[in-house]
Amino acid sequence: MKTIKNESTIKFEIKKSKFIGYIKPIFTKSEAEEFIKLIKLKHPDARHNCSAYKVLENGQEYYKVDDDGEPSGTAGKPMGEILNILNLDNLVVVATRYFGGIKLGAGGLIRNYAKTAKLAIEEAGIVEWSSKINVVIEFSYDRSSQIDKLLEGEEEFSKEYGEQILYRGRVSEDVLLKLKEIRGIILIEN
Repeated sequence: MKTIKNESTIKFEIKKSKFIGYIKPIFTKSEAEEFIKLIKLKHPDARHNCSAYKVLENGQEYYKVDDDGEPSGTAGKPMGEILNILNLDNLVVVATRYFGGIKLGAGGLIRNYAKTAKLAIEEAGIVEWSSKINVVIEFSYDRSSQIDKLLEGEEEFSKEYGEQILYRGRVSEDVLLKLKEIRGIILIEN
């Protein structure tokens, strides 16, 4: 299964209409809905905040597109089709449009909403998805290079430095097994 690597934002302008694309990897339907609400709150003066998401949650696929006031099938559907064409899951994309006074027509809307989704995906980067496990790792400073080397390529970790080093993040099952083999660290899965 493929998804995107990072949360990203892109912008472009066509015939004075401004398009802003927001994209985020997600793991639940509610996470997708919350992200859409957040973008709408961020741009209350935008004419449209159209969206598409596709997520696999507990063996169930949720797929939703929303034209948010654009003519039916000209915004959410073309963005959703990009997700399907690229065979991507577990992501949400929102396209915010500020109308510039020049009508784009149905074809122009379809092309530019699809372009917004495609550019956002390219900016975020496509990765092969594997299930990840939330972990907390506590270890001494002399283990930092060993732990950092093992975590290369994994998602970003929050890091706290005190008497010990504390990392919080998500790891693949393979990395989790390797972490379990390291002596002298505290590893908590949640």
